[in-house]
Amino acid sequence: MKAFILYSVYSVYRVIRVVKVKTSIYISKDLWEKFKVCASKRGIEVSRLLEDIIRDEVLEDSLDSILLELAGVDVYEVDFEPIEVSEGIISDLVRVMRDERSSSIPR
Repeated sequence: MKAFILYSVYSVYRVIRVVKVKTSIYISKDLWEKFKVCASKRGIEVSRLLEDIIRDEVLEDSLDSILLELAGVDVYEVDFEPIEVSEGIISDLVRVMRDERSSSIPR
């Protein structure tokens, strides 16, 4: 029984342990410096922030694939008609549209 518990703990540890790889990339020096400042402001290591961004991108790509498969199509497109504002500023129009929509939602 003791050996089984130790084996189970070891197995869980192996699954949780993440193998890291060292890599090199070529990136704009200015962009890299800004990225490091951004990570510092958030209190996150640069590697961790970069890993999070890559993970989000991979997840988004996976979700796109799953949704396309569920929909039974190969590609999708967003269908909308752009609005041209003849006068005023766009933020005023957006505010009016948002207010109209919120008033139609039952509470």
